[in-house]
Amino acid sequence: MAKSILFVCLGNICRSPLAEGAMRDAVLKAGQEFLIDSAGTGAWHIGNPPDPRSIAVAARHGVDISGLRARQVEQADFERFTHIIALDRNNLSDLKSLKPEESEARLSLLLDHLPGREGQNVADPYYGDDSDFTRAWQDVSAATAEFCRSLP
Repeated sequence: MAKSILFVCLGNICRSPLAEGAMRDAVLKAGQEFLIDSAGTGAWHIGNPPDPRSIAVAARHGVDISGLRARQVEQADFERFTHIIALDRNNLSDLKSLKPEESEARLSLLLDHLPGREGQNVADPYYGDDSDFTRAWQDVSAATAEFCRSLP
């Protein structure tokens, strides 16, 4: 099975679309090809585009995530993706409880892939301001770049 990566946060409108966009950018720059997607553990925003602040911060870094649409994690994701990466510990815990026993998908926390940040959450910027979205972008872009470098 080819490498495939799913990024997961709560609503799939802030952090996980940023991670999806950052990973697509890192993979493109590295000349690699992977299936990359994002989803949320919650269903509140299904079908909605990313938060406008997420779209704006990604665009400032040359990444267009405006065409993404929120969706909820589904059981098929545990077969479709080789790596399912949560943006925080709560979502990682939810993913572990949803993962079928026979699934070979590797679950991890995004910042576990960034040396010195292991075990940390990407802070949810939803109730914050533009600076919180900038920090979220910095976290996801650094972690996805490092994760991309670590993949064979």
